[in-house]
Amino acid sequence: MIIERIDTYPCLYELPTPYGDANGYKKYRSCYLIKITTCSGIEGWGECIDWLPTLDVGFRERIIPYLIGKNATDRIKVSKVIKKWHQRAATAVSMALTEIMAKATGLFVCQLWGGQWHERIPVYASFQTYQESADWTKHSLQIVSKAVAEGYSMAKVKIGGRTVKEDQAHISLLQNELAKSMSFALDANQSYDVATICEWQSLLQKWSNIMWIEEPLPMERINDYALLRAKLPVALAGGENILNVKPFLGLCQQGAIDIAQPDPMHEDGIDGYRHTLETMRSIGVRVSPHVFDGGLSRLYALLAQACLPPWGKMTGEEIEPVEWDVMENPFTEMISLRPVSGYVTIRQGVGIGVEIDQDLLAHYRWDGRMYQA
Repeated sequence: MIIERIDTYPCLYELPTPYGDANGYKKYRSCYLIKITTCSGIEGWGECIDWLPTLDVGFRERIIPYLIGKNATDRIKVSKVIKKWHQRAATAVSMALTEIMAKATGLFVCQLWGGQWHERIPVYASFQTYQESADWTKHSLQIVSKAVAEGYSMAKVKIGGRTVKEDQAHISLLQNELAKSMSFALDANQSYDVATICEWQSLLQKWSNIMWIEEPLPMERINDYALLRAKLPVALAGGENILNVKPFLGLCQQGAIDIAQPDPMHEDGIDGYRHTLETMRSIGVRVSPHVFDGGLSRLYALLAQACLPPWGKMTGEEIEPVEWDVMENPFTEMISLRPVSGYVTIRQGVGIGVEIDQDLLAHYRWDGRMYQA
């Protein structure tokens, strides 16, 4: 089980039409995959996201030399060392070593983790709402309507990137056309203050199909979150950039959120991510993972969700939904796993149960040039 080789796959796709949220526009999508191979020929894949030049130098000059010769069974110890250099790189290594361990024992990853509770997982269509065109609301209605036609019954759309009046007109348009077919989460990307999000209160009281408000304020404003949670008639969700379970515990203990949203790319490796899920479940807090970037990370979020005990505290919700990026992004196609009527069926097999499309990785391989952020 000695690590013998690490191959890297930096990939870049420049978007012909930028789209975005309250933080600005995305002009490209990227991913950075690694493949770790042991001396016995067992392979495991991992994924992370960051500025590609930084990741490439970090892996070639520091992480790969460190990993060569290490035992793949030392997954947690190795990941903790790499985390000191680069948090997301540690998650990629953790993924790859988890798959290697599952293959070495002839098990599916869910079996390695103690077994599945769920054969299929609900997903919601995740949109980047804004475009630079004047008719962005019309375009938003078109792509959300397309998701309804494809069988989605839940969607996340953005607020906070326009004036409150414009955003309210946009969400009202979606509600007028699609309220009978779709439930919505509204994601402000930490762009509001308390007074501004309270301008939504009358509409939120009128709409019965709002699943949650996501990160309306900067996440460090815990007292304000607790205040909002007492005022607003919908659930509060957040935590995609939180790095481990401890801050989530603080948010929950102070009554700041209803739904925790850890992201497998941002946590202390896959083991730390699962620890967050299980801890939140043990204290009675819902967990709906954030996984907008990365097809492999999304797969691990689905597998981890499949191993969570049923929620069982709300009628009709056995397990919380996982985010599903429906925007233009070729890297979500690297794994041939698709929702049907808003659910993804977990494919069992040795390791992660699916193969990575290496032809796609080769097609979009980054050529080393600088690109516009």
